[in-house]
Amino acid sequence: MQTATVFNIQKFSLDDGPGIRTVVFLKGCPLRCYWCANPESQARRPQLEWNERICVGCRACLAACPGARAAEKNGKLHIDVCELDADAPGVASAVSGCPGRALSVTGRTRSVEDVLEECMQDEPFYQQSGGGVTLSGGEPLTWPDFCVELLEQLRERGVDTNIETTAYVPARDFDRVTELLDHAYIDMKHWDAAAHVEGTGVDNALILENTRRAIERGVDVLVRTPVIPGFNDGIDDARHFAQLLHEIGAERVQLLPFHNLGESKYDLLGRDYRLHGLTNLHEEDLEEFRQAYVDAGIDAFF
Repeated sequence: MQTATVFNIQKFSLDDGPGIRTVVFLKGCPLRCYWCANPESQARRPQLEWNERICVGCRACLAACPGARAAEKNGKLHIDVCELDADAPGVASAVSGCPGRALSVTGRTRSVEDVLEECMQDEPFYQQSGGGVTLSGGEPLTWPDFCVELLEQLRERGVDTNIETTAYVPARDFDRVTELLDHAYIDMKHWDAAAHVEGTGVDNALILENTRRAIERGVDVLVRTPVIPGFNDGIDDARHFAQLLHEIGAERVQLLPFHNLGESKYDLLGRDYRLHGLTNLHEEDLEEFRQAYVDAGIDAFF
């Protein structure tokens, strides 16, 4: 039985595929998008988080983890969650013994059987709404064997399946998983390879090739693009995106306006957020951007 690090299972989602869905979030991602709304999804391992707001500053966590590096914020001294693995000696005691419950662990190892059982609790909702299960992350395809086994079990039970993926994974793993999917939502961050590296840490060649091949094989692919101010939100960007979509055979794109809802998560992980203070984008801000796609023959929507 395969296992993976799962950091959330979200019930009754309406935004991650058709109908009412259960979304399984797996930890681990090969990209490092500087706007990432789920920074806790990037590392494969469980991670320690510290909540400054409810920390009472008692330093009990430091006593529980002798030798651990200390960090200080606004006069509150605590163990440095950036430098400490969640399974390091003393961490469990620090988490359970924190009087303010300011320490927590995000992500835990779960089996296919365990995740499947939780997903199937909502089978009546899938049947009534045309919904199903969506694998997300992070990058769920960093756990290809887990995904294959879970998807096979879901298909045997007639459950609609979807994935939210960067497609930045080896072709063999990508193909193994997409063969078991009813849908695939694939992120496309930038049309230009160099800009893609600047924004995510990797280029886009593998992503484009995997996406093109999935479309050619008849997979129901929806390309999605997070629109990030100063990175890919220009009208010329939209035109280049549209040209690229034509080249790989995609006919539609969902535009995802930038939001800063994940900013507080960086604080929990002790990390800096590059876009601190940047205001959210709204659909009305991007109408001209969307229209550039439409004018180029691509069905673009929010």
